[in-house]
Amino acid sequence: MEYTVGQVVYSKCGHDKGKAFIVTEIEEDFLYLTDGKSRKMDKPKKKKTKHVQIINYYDDELKTKIENGEYLLDADFVKALKKYSDQKQSKAN
Repeated sequence: MEYTVGQVVYSKCGHDKGKAFIVTEIEEDFLYLTDGKSRKMDKPKKKKTKHVQIINYYDDELKTKIENGEYLLDADFVKALKKYSDQKQSKAN
């Protein structure tokens, strides 16, 4: 499986099971995850790749900002996850 920064993933285990996060950094078998609320940019969650469910969705704008090292706020991650959630719900209806 191929992971990319800016991609939405779900936690498969731990106290955050079922929660959506955005990948901010990739390091061998580990991903650094942020949601902007409980896991902020300055202290991302380090999780093994086998403990996350990959989703075929990523926020283009956020991905570009992360890759270019641009200034980001926790609110940017919250907004991106809300956009994903809204898009997922509109497809369900």
